[in-house]
Amino acid sequence: MEDFSAKFVSQKISKTRWRPVPAAALQPPELFATGSWDNEENKISIWSVGDFGSLEDAPNGEYQGEPQLLCDIGHQGDVMDMQFFDQERIVAASSTGSVTVFRHHQNNQTLSINQRWERAHYHMNPDTHSYGGASCTGVICNNPEIVTVGEDGRINLFRADHKKAVRIIVWEVHFHPSNPDHLFTCSEDGSLWHWDASMEVSEKPSFFHQGGRSTTFLSHSTNQSVISAWLNNNPTKDRMEITNLVPNQTLSVNSLDVLGPCLVCGTDAEAIYVNRHLVA
Repeated sequence: MEDFSAKFVSQKISKTRWRPVPAAALQPPELFATGSWDNEENKISIWSVGDFGSLEDAPNGEYQGEPQLLCDIGHQGDVMDMQFFDQERIVAASSTGSVTVFRHHQNNQTLSINQRWERAHYHMNPDTHSYGGASCTGVICNNPEIVTVGEDGRINLFRADHKKAVRIIVWEVHFHPSNPDHLFTCSEDGSLWHWDASMEVSEKPSFFHQGGRSTTFLSHSTNQSVISAWLNNNPTKDRMEITNLVPNQTLSVNSLDVLGPCLVCGTDAEAIYVNRHLVA
């Protein structure tokens, strides 16, 4: 008998995650969760799988290794990512922009919503000042903290016992409109970062703070067959320079915009910064 079985669930599955087991556990994991997408109703589901037995030993000839559905619950939007927070809670990222913590009640095998952050990621229409959900594309958990990323360019830090985000790590992301090898991000912690993935990386001083901290990382190769340096697939050929442009800033840098050689940003320090010689 092969140690492999298939279960047809009538749902397009976007994410699967094993429930973590204690480090000292000798048994393999037996519970896992699935999230679905592109269905009329998406779901978070909890499944159980025991030891792979044999048909001869199984009652009524049922194969005991097949995953058995324990419980499920509806999920708003597509499940873009999903992680176990602990033995009972699962964090799901939605295409609607929301982030939801579900609790698995093992005594009666049900799922319930433990916490939800609506529109954790969103876009704002500058003409109407209305908000629309931006897909939350990733989530990572390290109890008690939850970090999410989304298509709005924000990186959010949550705590499971807080109703609001603890910190917005990245507020906005902008490519340079005519030089897309240069990317700029601003953050609640006061950082304004310049990400340089151009062909030739040279030492460039910060234009807001001379001698500002500069860190160089390996990045994607600039392959001539690929238009953007951010899409290249050789991480060893070229390098990226990442520079904090305002390293002494302590209050939130809330917004930035780039046009031609000019950058403007606004901060909670009641200051607006403008630079007219952005990229050499």
